[in-house]
Amino acid sequence: MSDFKSIFSTPLEVEAAAPGRVNLLGEHTDYNDGFVLPTAIPQQTIVQLGYSADQAFHFYSHELKEQVDWQPSGTTPAEFARYLVGCIRSLEETGISVPPLNVFVASDVPIGSGLSSSAALEVAMLRGLRSLLNLKLNDVQIAQLGQQAEIHYAGVQCGIMDQMASSLADPVHMLFLDTRSLDRQILDLPENSEILVIDSGIPRTLAGSGYNQRRAECEAAAKQLGVKALRDISDPATVESLPEPLRRRARHVVTENNRVLEAKQGVSADRFGELMNASHASLRDDYEVSVPGLDQLVAILQQTPGVFGARLTGAGFGGACVALVQPGQAETIAHQTLEKYQQQGFQGKILVPESDRSIR
Repeated sequence: MSDFKSIFSTPLEVEAAAPGRVNLLGEHTDYNDGFVLPTAIPQQTIVQLGYSADQAFHFYSHELKEQVDWQPSGTTPAEFARYLVGCIRSLEETGISVPPLNVFVASDVPIGSGLSSSAALEVAMLRGLRSLLNLKLNDVQIAQLGQQAEIHYAGVQCGIMDQMASSLADPVHMLFLDTRSLDRQILDLPENSEILVIDSGIPRTLAGSGYNQRRAECEAAAKQLGVKALRDISDPATVESLPEPLRRRARHVVTENNRVLEAKQGVSADRFGELMNASHASLRDDYEVSVPGLDQLVAILQQTPGVFGARLTGAGFGGACVALVQPGQAETIAHQTLEKYQQQGFQGKILVPESDRSIR
């Protein structure tokens, strides 16, 4: 097994880690200045840093078995290294000088499942740089720098939710976040419940184009309604005058924000599950970001005893589903669900609780 010393032959100076996240409620609301309710997942990305023996940066991914060498005068590299370079450049834009480094990355955060592997990498890298260089950065600033890295160097016009969740959340609480003000609150999960996340096995091939289209539709809806963002509308009836599909897009955002605000007040596991079910229906019908396989997986979960509620999580068009289930039942429910899902011609995998087992 490779490690920092065997790859770089230089001393390891610091190690930092950050988790992926799953969003329980509040999908496609963050870029509308709205409210979200994510939690961290147990899987983490670990970044190890040491000083380079030359004037170049050297990045190594343990999972990809790939090394990227980068000269600061060169262009931004591709793949995983672009996120690391983005973090370095974002720091430098604040006036902080970053010396040439060796960077070793290891991660068990699933890639391409909508669990924010990129945010985990950014936050872990920035935490490592904070420690190595003794920087006075708080956790919100870490998240903001990670978001800038993703927007400007990875080319993803993301909201702030993923980086804030990776930087501030933990796996046993929910993070309520107002994405406009960044006001936040750590909340308990509904009593007598636990979280189950299953990868649908459907790649998110349309997420990029669909995401950008939905974002543009929301901006158009807000403009027609005369508000800065759809978060400024709280009554769903207000959007009924909009032309299609703007009416349905706006209705999802308004009702989704209301679901998050209700959950924030503290509700039972049964009620939280109802809110999750309503969220999926809204994402499927009004926002149109689900696909048949995701709908099948969610329907199986919703019909399984011990499941309070289930929905797609992440941008949609594939990826993962999240469910709230009775405590101690997640593994059993997951295997029952995956067996039925396989019978319908799909291949899924348990992501949380941590498992690399799938129905083959």
